[in-house]
Amino acid sequence: MRASQRAQAVQPFYAMEFAKRAQALEAQGRHVVKLNLGEPDFGAPPAVLSALQKVADGRPLPYTGATGLLELREAIAGFYRQEHDVEVDPRRIIVTAGASAALLLVSAALVDAGDKVLISDPSYPCNRQFAESFGADVILVPTTPESRFQLDLPAVKKHWADDTRGIMIATPSNPTGTSIETAELRDICDFARSRDAWRIVDEIYLNLGTRDAAGRAPASVLSVDPDAFVINSFSKYFGMTGWRLGWCVVPDEFVPVMERLAQNYYICSSTPAQFAALECFTPQSLQVAEDRREEFERRRAVVLAGLATAGLPVPVLPDGAFYVYFDVSGTGLSAWDFCERALTEKHVALTPGKDFGPGGADRYVRLSYSASVAELEQGLSRLAEFTAALRL
Repeated sequence: MRASQRAQAVQPFYAMEFAKRAQALEAQGRHVVKLNLGEPDFGAPPAVLSALQKVADGRPLPYTGATGLLELREAIAGFYRQEHDVEVDPRRIIVTAGASAALLLVSAALVDAGDKVLISDPSYPCNRQFAESFGADVILVPTTPESRFQLDLPAVKKHWADDTRGIMIATPSNPTGTSIETAELRDICDFARSRDAWRIVDEIYLNLGTRDAAGRAPASVLSVDPDAFVINSFSKYFGMTGWRLGWCVVPDEFVPVMERLAQNYYICSSTPAQFAALECFTPQSLQVAEDRREEFERRRAVVLAGLATAGLPVPVLPDGAFYVYFDVSGTGLSAWDFCERALTEKHVALTPGKDFGPGGADRYVRLSYSASVAELEQGLSRLAEFTAALRL
């Protein structure tokens, strides 16, 4: 038998490949500091865990509607109202089996074979894999430290073509942890809309962005482009990675499209996960999530100081998520070799830039500071020893 051309074309997710190598070392009794995966170490808020236990009492847990529990969609709408001062009709919110399922549905709803789609380089690899799986011709737009490794309007205009059908943006970004300023995001969306192109905006890390002087959360793209397709998740801000629960916000006319696709692709999201997730939006759970966001900011400071000690420059300081994108070119090693040797010799797992696009594949490495401060400090100490030995 032969695998499909689509399956053969999909590249490995190298963060997971390094995770497998780290697991092999751990099986040998080694202590590996895992700074390669974007998985918060906190877990779900306590009230969410309690709610899951309550629904696991033997009651029937049948399928929900394909778009998710109405109560949960209403709670998410309330979250947008409270945190981002945006009114969203709960009807437009589709609860999905993780943000990956949201990307699946949106890609299926929008992409036809041969459509040109603009995505920044670097970017989260699965975003382009979803688009390409539905036949898109993905154009990776090079970015630089000067643009904070994000798309800007001049770059979008430069790479736009008559057959460009859409644009995918992540702010804050994985792997860089950097955001697009709201005014720039509005200008990009306005430009794409004027050419009848769709806009998918990944806001998975939005509520992990740095708050302003007044304590306000970063603005959602919905405040400047109400018809954007927005991707979000319970995985990062609420620490619920393995629960596989996310959502998307879509224009009203796409609601029946998304419902049909969800019915056919996965029927519905996990029923117990949806009931438990209602507890994410209580004042107590939101305070837990905010406390953890502040802890990530403390961890970021630890990482930036540790990388400076190790002589590993960070060309753009992150302002969201829990990633730092640092430059290893001064070590004389490629990013891949740096990650391989750091894992083999110092048992520190990182992710090479190859995961995120060709532009910085050999130069940049992503570090996730979703691990505890103690683990971060140990990993950074090992990296400092590693780079010092390289300079000898």
